Amino acid sequence: MSIIKVENIFKSFGNYNAVNDISFKVEAGKIFGMLGPNGAGKTTTIRMITNIIFPDKGNIFIKDQIAGPTHQNIIAYLPEERGLYKKLKVIEQLIYFAQLKGISKQTALDRAKYWLHKMGAAGWENKKIQELSKGMQQKVQFISTMLHDPEIIILDEPFSGFDPINTELLKSIIIEMKDAGKTIILSTHVMEQVEQLCDDIILINKGKAVLSGDVRNIKKSYGKDTIVLEFDGDDSFIQNLPNCRIISRTQNRIEFKLEDNTVSSKQILSTIMETAEIYSFAKVEPSLHEIFIEVVAHENMKKEN
Repeated sequence: MSIIKVENIFKSFGNYNAVNDISFKVEAGKIFGMLGPNGAGKTTTIRMITNIIFPDKGNIFIKDQIAGPTHQNIIAYLPEERGLYKKLKVIEQLIYFAQLKGISKQTALDRAKYWLHKMGAAGWENKKIQELSKGMQQKVQFISTMLHDPEIIILDEPFSGFDPINTELLKSIIIEMKDAGKTIILSTHVMEQVEQLCDDIILINKGKAVLSGDVRNIKKSYGKDTIVLEFDGDDSFIQNLPNCRIISRTQNRIEFKLEDNTVSSKQILSTIMETAEIYSFAKVEPSLHEIFIEVVAHENMKKEN
């Protein structure tokens, strides 16, 4: 069942078309990824869903009703631009934001303490925001969006400022919230996170939707013509790989795409073994990162021609 329906929305700022005829659906209880380069129109779309700004044309439905102020208390929105009061104590801030959503002071206090413990932030209650690191502030901002127990959670670059340990913590919490029946929209530039978390995605480029659907089906549609190689030794074999395009290359790891169906992976493997010791050789579906780059590059070329 679709909990959010976006139908043919447009939004311009002067002569700039930020969103140009975008449509998609978000299924209840799933994680929906909203992807795109900087300036693609993701945040503008999110702000229309959350009723901060309004589309010039088109409609947005939440639970089969036109989106409006009545939906504010079922939505949590964590914006990319953080908005905390620097001189307030953490607990004062959390209670204040919860009360804005109609939560009683005692309930807000109980929930704030629960979430501070869950986020590894117990004992921060009386610290002022200005005393916290960027990552610590990010935790407080996230907690502030959760205290009214929303049905729909919209996260715009939620991992910004987090170290790897706290990134994994937040990912596990997002999965927990999905398991609890929450609907989550995740906007991020990090394709690996999208691949790990999202059920469905939309890719937006220059205000238009250029790719959308189920993550698994999208990856399958691009075939298994990508090879991920981990090796040790001389990497001169790279010069001898026939009709292969290097996607990414780091020390002792290469990801490349086969661009000629007549070349077998067995031939490639034989070439590599002449100079290198192989730890891992896998023929896989392309990553979302690869698909993202390919689709955006193709769309940009079409616009230039």
